[in-house]
Amino acid sequence: MSGVRTTRPAAVRRKAARRASAAAALTVAAALATLPAAGTARAAADDRGKPAVELSQRQAGKGGSITVTGSGWRPKALLTLLICGQNMIGGTNTCANADGRAVTTGSDGAFHTRLPVAEPPKPCPCVVHVTTVTGRAAAADAPFTVAGHPVAPLPERTGGGRLAVLAPARLRGSSNLLTWFGAPPQRQLVFTVGNLGAEPAENPVFEVGTGHGVLAPQWSDQQWRGTVPAGKKAQVTLPVELAAGAHGDYTVAVKYGGKVLAEQPWQVGRPWGVTLFWILLCVVVPAAVFRIGMAIVDKVRPRGPAPAAERAAGGPVDGLPWFTPDTAPSLTTSTERPTSKGTS
Repeated sequence: MSGVRTTRPAAVRRKAARRASAAAALTVAAALATLPAAGTARAAADDRGKPAVELSQRQAGKGGSITVTGSGWRPKALLTLLICGQNMIGGTNTCANADGRAVTTGSDGAFHTRLPVAEPPKPCPCVVHVTTVTGRAAAADAPFTVAGHPVAPLPERTGGGRLAVLAPARLRGSSNLLTWFGAPPQRQLVFTVGNLGAEPAENPVFEVGTGHGVLAPQWSDQQWRGTVPAGKKAQVTLPVELAAGAHGDYTVAVKYGGKVLAEQPWQVGRPWGVTLFWILLCVVVPAAVFRIGMAIVDKVRPRGPAPAAERAAGGPVDGLPWFTPDTAPSLTTSTERPTSKGTS
């Protein structure tokens, strides 16, 4: 009996140890199985956070249309869709801006819209460019081919090194009389850059953007002619021009290598000369029309017979024009007052 009592607890302990080992193995296996799932979920979340664009067709001719589907955008964001040439290296100047479309994303950051196919002003390779209009800037491109549109090699981007702004940017220049009458405002964006890289930056290409109010900047490439040696600095001057009649609060920004280097506000005055012109036009034109009309009326109105006194004298009678000779007041008036009756 004692032997049985001795072996039985040992067997129970061994079984419990086996169960514990099996449970631990299952726990480790479950943990290892969840790691890829967590990584996949994290990658999917990263993909959802990055704006993406998909096209129903990769090639279409002018006059047709394609369906553009997007995901990962900011909810309720206003977007613009454009077909651009040269992979949009030259900014929106390479896009068919007149045939673009605007769309607002849903609460999930997705959109679905039709885009007419138009030929951009620059040759292909082309892209469908989608960008935000307001708020935080975001953009995405999808390769696209406009059938029948010319194809040319992309312009070479010269330059190297790593450029950084060393001093605050400023706008140089002032408005003139033509700007006061609605001519495009022009300035020069001046800033100092330093080359932090090991290679010289030759003829670097900067992106200059102008934004009005809360609207996102519209970027265009501008090449600066010059070289910034490694470890040296240089002053860069780039021209900036707005549309004719532009006024209000603008922001001028410059990018290099996809990174914003500097931003400078620009308060553009209203072209009051245009307002003055319209005011003068509204005053002078009616007055001139009135004078011409009165002259025509004076020419075409019928003439009555000349008065007898005028015919006898052989000429017009001096006096006011609205009195006839018979009713005109006498030129000599008596100053004598009549005396009372019965007085001398």
